[in-house]
Amino acid sequence: MRRWWKWAVYIGGMSVFAGSASFTVYCAWKVYMYHQPEEKPAIADRKKAYHFVLVPEELDNDYWRLVEKGAKAAAKEMGVRLEYIGPRQANIEEHVKILEKAAASKVDGIMTQGLTEQQFTPIINRIVEKNIPVITIDTDAPTSRRTAYIGTDNYYAGFIAGRALVEDTGGNANVAIITGSFEASHQQLRVKGFQDAAKHEKGIHIIAIEESDITRVQAAEKAYKILKEHPEVNAFYGTSALDAIGIAKVIEQFHRERETYVIGFDTLPETIHYLEKGTIEATVVQEPYEMGYRAVKMMVDIIEGNHVPSINNTETRVIRKQDLPLRPARNYEVRHD
Repeated sequence: MRRWWKWAVYIGGMSVFAGSASFTVYCAWKVYMYHQPEEKPAIADRKKAYHFVLVPEELDNDYWRLVEKGAKAAAKEMGVRLEYIGPRQANIEEHVKILEKAAASKVDGIMTQGLTEQQFTPIINRIVEKNIPVITIDTDAPTSRRTAYIGTDNYYAGFIAGRALVEDTGGNANVAIITGSFEASHQQLRVKGFQDAAKHEKGIHIIAIEESDITRVQAAEKAYKILKEHPEVNAFYGTSALDAIGIAKVIEQFHRERETYVIGFDTLPETIHYLEKGTIEATVVQEPYEMGYRAVKMMVDIIEGNHVPSINNTETRVIRKQDLPLRPARNYEVRHD
């Protein structure tokens, strides 16, 4: 009888001990889990509902196709939906209408140029009032309510183009400027920066400024007109991606490759071709792929409440024939998939 009582006491004690230990472990586990952050879903799952729209100045422009490639690469990486829609040819009224349609469809974010303060600031502000964030790319609208700008410092780009021309011509040149648009703010800034870089050079004379409407044909026609009216011109500066290409065609037509200096913008395949031949002496390099890629990532940050700087300048520099080939190629080569 005593032996049975002792076994009962022993078993009861062990049960109490085991229960106490289990309770202690359970409490410890609850305390541990309380301090652990909630597990977040994978990026693709968390962001798959985001719908962004990229509206370029000109849909089939090779420069904007590089912006598109960068944006699509980031969209795939982040698991968001991206639409690339815009005017077939540069047209501010059509551009604004496309922005209005994108806002009406209640997308999550819009990326576009801020081509003119007068026309783009009001539409950007109306979009933001609908709680749709806007990022400007390539051309800013600084007085608007856009959240951020990503792209070239266009005044600086024009300034370094001017200093390159001064250096390469020894400070003696009669210069004609062909700009993509008199209205677009980034083109205005590129002209102003160039003028400021050359204004104290006694041997640099700006003879004429013409507009190309951002087309090769118009750039060539204006270059032809300038050389007919001002045969003393021996240097050209083109401020849009297509201007120097049109200028180069006319320079070769006039057989003035050796006596005429040409500096342009961007590195489209035709620009590189003329740079290798020596018809174009120099060009200003931008980073269109990086603009598109970083814009999409910034838009995700904005929607998720993360801080994004209001100004995000990409690299800009002047390159010449000896600087080829350029790397990374993704900023300079257009591959049609």
